[in-house]
Amino acid sequence: MARSPRIIASIVAVALIVGAAAFAVVWRPAIAAIERPSPASFDPAVIKRGRELAALGNCNSCHTRQGGQDFAGGLPVPTPFGVIYSSNITPDPETGIGQWSEAAFARAMMTGVDREGRHLYPTFPYDHFTNVTDEDDRALYAFLMTRPPVHAPARPNELMFPLDQRPVIAGWKLLFLRGETFRPDPAKSAEWNHGAYLVDGLAHCGSCHTPRNALGAERASAQFAGGEADNWRAYALNDRAHAPVSWNAESLYAYLRNGWHPDHGTARGPMAEVVSNLSTVSDRDVRAIAIYMADISGAPKPESDRGAVLAQVEPASAQADAAGAAIYAAACASCHESGRPLPYGGVNLALSTAVTSPDPRNLANTVLSGVAAVAGERSPIMPGFADSMTDAQVTSLLNYLRARFSKEQPWTGVEKTVADARRSQTALLQSSVGPRNAPADPSQRDQP
Repeated sequence: MARSPRIIASIVAVALIVGAAAFAVVWRPAIAAIERPSPASFDPAVIKRGRELAALGNCNSCHTRQGGQDFAGGLPVPTPFGVIYSSNITPDPETGIGQWSEAAFARAMMTGVDREGRHLYPTFPYDHFTNVTDEDDRALYAFLMTRPPVHAPARPNELMFPLDQRPVIAGWKLLFLRGETFRPDPAKSAEWNHGAYLVDGLAHCGSCHTPRNALGAERASAQFAGGEADNWRAYALNDRAHAPVSWNAESLYAYLRNGWHPDHGTARGPMAEVVSNLSTVSDRDVRAIAIYMADISGAPKPESDRGAVLAQVEPASAQADAAGAAIYAAACASCHESGRPLPYGGVNLALSTAVTSPDPRNLANTVLSGVAAVAGERSPIMPGFADSMTDAQVTSLLNYLRARFSKEQPWTGVEKTVADARRSQTALLQSSVGPRNAPADPSQRDQP
């Protein structure tokens, strides 16, 4: 019996130690509020670079809801755990970041903790932003603090318990957040390293193009092996890519700069917003990204020559879906077989990754929603068929395109994919913003 007090004391001591450790992991101090700095206090050259960095980070796409003002937040971000609403990052002192010091902003970027000490959900990709330099964080801060302030209170997230409790995110960070910053590869060129810095940092390409585990973290062992974004398939960017014609640095540069390439087609879905933003940044940044991504994608496939791919296309066979063939002839062939080059004609569908991909979602989304014209720009355009085709007709068309324009095995579950795509497109149109087109005058890219 004499040992009982010792046992109890030991248990209490262990509990206190565990509690203190948990508190140390979860608790972060608030950083004192400041008066919003005068926009005139920032160097225009730093603001200009911050604008480019914000475009590289695609910040406006996540922090602007449909019908809302730029960077004022409120965009619903669906996750497997519920819906998270993006935050207001305008310099409004009450509902935005107007009271944030540069140190508070840098902490949010590096560790995912806001000015008040609350852990931020990793839909804000601070697991990539740890790679961003202090200089670039400073430029991004200068840009955001010189935007028009917008009073837009945050919408409450709609998450399942216990993930609706922010302290839980501290545990996620212990498992998955790495504090290492970007380290250049001395064996590679300066352009390659600059591209790697952008891709793994602010551009956070892996957030969409890398599969995630059950807890929503990127699978490091499968980097760039393909992922999900708003019910679109984010294609693999490594050597498991399914593009009929292999990408190279020049084709990637043209695609990222213009939003289309004659050997690959047109950017759609979330990628359309990405290339719209990239069209406003420097050639140096876009070319560096292209050089890095072309290198990690591996050597071109021997059978990926454009002429060889097109030579494999055969006329519709007797086994092809007759209904799909009729729909293609009536609705698609006049553009896709016109011989007119992109962006004014349709891409030869034998070159389309959407047709050869293992997943028909992107093709279903494109058929349903089309490719909208961009005001003031010479850009691709395609009508959407959501209102004029039934799910059964879209399914027949997709099956025909797969059989006619690829050598891959038929898809399975196409009917469900089409139905899901229709529901997803309806929800997306109600919540998101469309791609912003680049300034018509390229000289505007130099303005802060």
